[in-house]
Amino acid sequence: MNETVFTYAAPALKFGRGAAAEVGYDVRGWGARRALLVTDPGVEAAGHAETVASSLRAHDVDVVTYAGARVEPTDASLEEAVAFARGEGPFDAVVAVGGGSAIDTAKAVALLVTNPGELMDYVNAPIGKARAPQQPVLPLAAVPTTTGTGAESTTICVMDVLALKVKTGISHPALRPRLAVVDPSLSATQPPGVIAAAGMDILCHALESYTARWYADFAAKEPQQRVPYCGSNPISDLWSERAMGMLSTAFRAAVREAREDGPASSGEAAEQMALAATFAGLGFGNAGVHIPHANAYPIAGRVRDFRPADYPQDEAMVPHGMAVALTAPEAFRFTFDAAPERHLRAARLLDPSASGADADVLPGVIASLMRDIGIPNGLGEVGYGAGDVDALVEGALQQQRLLATAPKDVAGEDLATIMTASLEHW
Repeated sequence: MNETVFTYAAPALKFGRGAAAEVGYDVRGWGARRALLVTDPGVEAAGHAETVASSLRAHDVDVVTYAGARVEPTDASLEEAVAFARGEGPFDAVVAVGGGSAIDTAKAVALLVTNPGELMDYVNAPIGKARAPQQPVLPLAAVPTTTGTGAESTTICVMDVLALKVKTGISHPALRPRLAVVDPSLSATQPPGVIAAAGMDILCHALESYTARWYADFAAKEPQQRVPYCGSNPISDLWSERAMGMLSTAFRAAVREAREDGPASSGEAAEQMALAATFAGLGFGNAGVHIPHANAYPIAGRVRDFRPADYPQDEAMVPHGMAVALTAPEAFRFTFDAAPERHLRAARLLDPSASGADADVLPGVIASLMRDIGIPNGLGEVGYGAGDVDALVEGALQQQRLLATAPKDVAGEDLATIMTASLEHW
């Protein structure tokens, strides 16, 4: 029998300029007296964390700040944050101010300050033990300062496992923030390289959830078997389509404005990107993502020397959104025959002038956008070659939670074809 039920959930949402200054009111309304604020050094230096901390103090919430969140978190960096929180607690709430890295760090903290065991006990199988929380996690308010990750809406916490050179995560409904506070005046200060990479995460969230396996094509589940990623469905489709339509006009403009004029907090394109990111997060946080995200984990986890513009230069990294984008054109070429009408509809939402009716249309739209906004031309430009394909495929195959959402079955040889074709796009 096939599934007849789909699920939908989302955090409470507050959107608009000035929303970050109201966080104290909301967190105090939960009954919180003492909160841990999780951020990273760059966001702290920009003053965004202090905006939120001042709001908390103004509403009689004592604040302890942890500013050690790492861009692209690792198991080690999450363990450091958890150790800090356990040592400084107890807390009534956690507030994250930053990109997806800070929000994911805060999710791990919110989980592990109230639940026994260590980080790897809760990490997805087969890498971790996939233990479910035994106790309620601390309530989390997420205040994103980048537009793209959707971490403020989702039930997942992503990390690099250093010893295995692979990305994985923790996935459980308890990790979804209680409140998402999206303030475009914070995210509008992103430099162009960050807008481009994070924006590709928005695009792939929308595309992957829109092309995910239809919820009714899965085998029927018992209630306790249902997971947050239930496949594409009528509600997630609405959010994904709206996000793609907004990206068609705002994405190039936001990158261009940041390049030519510097980040402008009054830019309309920046505000539209924040709204598109919110819509895409509400879609993929329920439908799920698939091949490009599964591939992104080993691409980011096995990086050697690549240092992207507008990111910290002290160590090599492939930012998450960039890692997702690098195999996206070929991934959607592969999935085209599972749902041609959806792939073509997505292509024309992203580029109303797109013509044709074959498997090349959507990959062409994505590649054109990547060229225009400065995303590297495939895996080769971030340091990978043909000799790396087998290791990248091995890492992607470990992401079965994501690959299960693809609209068609995915074998290792399929991933190898996608990776090889993604060494260069144009």
